Amino acid sequence: MKDIASENKLQTYFIETYGCQMNQYDSQIVASILEGEGYRAADDPDNADLILVNTCAVRSHAEKRALGRISVLGRWKKSSPGRKLGVIGCMAQQLGKRLFETNPFIDFIVGPDQYKNLPELISNEKAKEAVSLNHTETYGSIKPIRQKTISGYVTISRGCNNFCSYCVVPFTRGRERSRPAQEILSEIEEMVEQGFKEVILLGQNVNSYNDGNVDFPTLLRLCTSIDGLLRIRFMTSHPKDLSDRLIETVASEEKICNHIHLPVQSGSNRILEMMNRKYTREHYIDLVEKIRNAIPDIGITTDIMVGFPGETENDFDQTYNLMKEIEFDDAYTYRYSMRPQTKAAKMKDQIPEEIKLRRLDKIITLQRKITLKKKLSMIGKKYEVLPERPSKQSQKEWLGKTSSDHVVIFPMDHIVCGQPVNVLIKECTGATLRGAAVRD
Repeated sequence: MKDIASENKLQTYFIETYGCQMNQYDSQIVASILEGEGYRAADDPDNADLILVNTCAVRSHAEKRALGRISVLGRWKKSSPGRKLGVIGCMAQQLGKRLFETNPFIDFIVGPDQYKNLPELISNEKAKEAVSLNHTETYGSIKPIRQKTISGYVTISRGCNNFCSYCVVPFTRGRERSRPAQEILSEIEEMVEQGFKEVILLGQNVNSYNDGNVDFPTLLRLCTSIDGLLRIRFMTSHPKDLSDRLIETVASEEKICNHIHLPVQSGSNRILEMMNRKYTREHYIDLVEKIRNAIPDIGITTDIMVGFPGETENDFDQTYNLMKEIEFDDAYTYRYSMRPQTKAAKMKDQIPEEIKLRRLDKIITLQRKITLKKKLSMIGKKYEVLPERPSKQSQKEWLGKTSSDHVVIFPMDHIVCGQPVNVLIKECTGATLRGAAVRD
């Protein structure tokens, strides 16, 4: 293999990742591509010859954070002109040449479908960008370079066909395509051989996974047959595609965790229609009831947006009341941000920022109360917890998760990382559950 790193005298790389779990997985793909060309990972950006910033464009906050970091890295480049700086990911795809206009020190930009072109862009001084969408690329032939942990991500599909009116993903990651099931299973088997105990299957909409022969519930059942794999999680589920078969599969298979992340976005049918979500408030409530009837100890989390164009106080109240009715275990709450190319960006009645912030604060306060109520109800009960890593506060305590995705801190007490243990929940301090292992 041609050693690009040696040819260019750039020996080390460092990847900084912003955004979703899909971006984290993509960074592992990029690391594999670079190391295949002779690069080695640096332990710190100051020790790297090449820095790649893997960016998100879904929300303006993530974009601003990445742009701020890129500006700082301009000084890093100036201190050693031989270094190179690349911007990759969704923001690179979205902004294209505009990134060079405001940050002329950037050497190249690469979109999510063009990572295989990175070696050429690094070595070719004339080549500056690769941002074409590729409706077939899944990076299935590349083995991600992962840190040695207990839990790891596996992308099962890329892109999205839903075109929610506020979302830029179809424009930055292209149309939906599913990886072959056997390819996914082989990747998971290799992970288990490396010591992984849990996998998290990723897709913009995992429910619509279909490789032509295998659909998502079938894929889940195939994953459960892998020896040594203890837990299977997945995200994200779209309410319009969550089937009775999927609910039955989660309910009947012990290895599949009792947790579903099910973004509702709004509790107003009028806003849901404007968002092009293709389900109603009533459908969503019925779906949650069906899930909870089939899986009583299920953990349900969600995404909720406030301040969508045209959202009235009545629309907002419907969202607020939906949250009180359903009582999600947790929620990722955020305010609408205008994204280029999306239909919502062209809608009238954009909501003032101060109204968005007031509404956001109100639902955050509500969700914190609900989440605390959920956690307090767990005190005095036993749950199987998978120890993942030492807690940040103490090297003598494990951090692990229940099947329903609640984080628990408990003493190590000779317990092995990655070995499930029953934990009795004893207290909830702040938002943190604490317990102790019990041996029946």
